[in-house]
Amino acid sequence: MDDEPATEILRATYRALCTHGYANLTLQDIAAESELSKASIHYHYESKDELFAAFLEYLYERHTDHFESIDGDSAPERLRSLLSLLLTEEGDAPVTEFGTAMLEVKAQAPYDDAIRARLEEFDELLFGHLRDILADGVESGAFDDRVEPVRDAELLTATITGAHTREVAIDHGPDRLYEALTEYERVHLLDEDAPEVTH
Repeated sequence: MDDEPATEILRATYRALCTHGYANLTLQDIAAESELSKASIHYHYESKDELFAAFLEYLYERHTDHFESIDGDSAPERLRSLLSLLLTEEGDAPVTEFGTAMLEVKAQAPYDDAIRARLEEFDELLFGHLRDILADGVESGAFDDRVEPVRDAELLTATITGAHTREVAIDHGPDRLYEALTEYERVHLLDEDAPEVTH
């Protein structure tokens, strides 16, 4: 984003959201997290809703960049890299404060079409990566031919998303899920005759 003041506002929105949550967030809270005045924020965004729509777009762009760090020469290695990114301390799993704020945002989705549409894009981004990795694994012979990329990507997407909600709601870290999903990969996805993937 080329507009430096607008970018600073969006970064301040991130910090304020982590501190105050969505429901209680005000433009004054955002101004307090930046060197800009409330009037300056109003100059760029006429309302909290308009600002938050821009913020979710900004967050989506960051999320997209985040997925570019997935690496590996094979589908199983890329799947392991993605799971590590999202579910382990080595990755960049959401911090509790931001996770709590995003849970509040998700609670607004049934009542706000713009928020729901943007959250659907987040979901589709994760689902698409998983589906493509699984399809590549089946095609290359690394994954069992009983794997159905769309079906299994739906299962993994719901599981990962639920893990992040669980982390916030009951302070249950997702690390154990990473171990469970890597075992799930070994038992249910990998072709028994394919070369073993190193952990």
